[in-house]
Amino acid sequence: MAIETIPILRLVLAFLPVALVVMLMWWWELGYGRAIYALSRMLIQLLLIGYALVFIFDAESSLIILAVLTVMVLASSWIALNTIEAARRRSLYLVSFVSVLVGGGLVLALVTQGVLRLDPWYRPSYMIPLAGMIFANSMISISLAADRMSLELRNGSGYQAARAAAFRTAMIPVINSLFAVGLISLPGMMTGQILSGVSPFVAARYQIMVMCMIFGSTGISTACFLLLIRPHLKA
Repeated sequence: MAIETIPILRLVLAFLPVALVVMLMWWWELGYGRAIYALSRMLIQLLLIGYALVFIFDAESSLIILAVLTVMVLASSWIALNTIEAARRRSLYLVSFVSVLVGGGLVLALVTQGVLRLDPWYRPSYMIPLAGMIFANSMISISLAADRMSLELRNGSGYQAARAAAFRTAMIPVINSLFAVGLISLPGMMTGQILSGVSPFVAARYQIMVMCMIFGSTGISTACFLLLIRPHLKA
């Protein structure tokens, strides 16, 4: 069963609820400009990555894959610090980079080489989507942890109490997704496989792998960040 290509005119219909939300943000004076900017970036980035992935998949070069993974880590490490004041981002970038690389890199290696045993090891159609999920979730968890850590410290909490609160906050989205998966939602990877004709039983196994890798990479990256950031905190 082949997935149907969505015509452009029908794809435009998906933007109707988007436009409604933007109008509400404008009406309530909630900074709709940032939302429009984010939506524009999303549209451009996805269109460009579609063309880029065609080239990457056809090239099947380990060097290209390593370059793509490097860009992913570098970009996610910087974006993760968006919740921190601009003056401190540069000084904490190495901490964020190491945290994403350790947490995300170790889990990516385990999943691709141990669970899936990719052949070749850099198989683009698996490596890039899985790396994207891992690094994106590590990025989000670090961002949430950094924001909560700053808030707790400003409120007078000690390092250990702030660290515990930050870790719990960072893990909330992942833990909630574990409760919801299969009961409320069918995640993107599982949905995509089912739409492409893969057996739901096979898709479920892949989704179990995905949920484990997201939980693991999120927890490890967040823990690394919270431990490595301590020397950078004001006494």
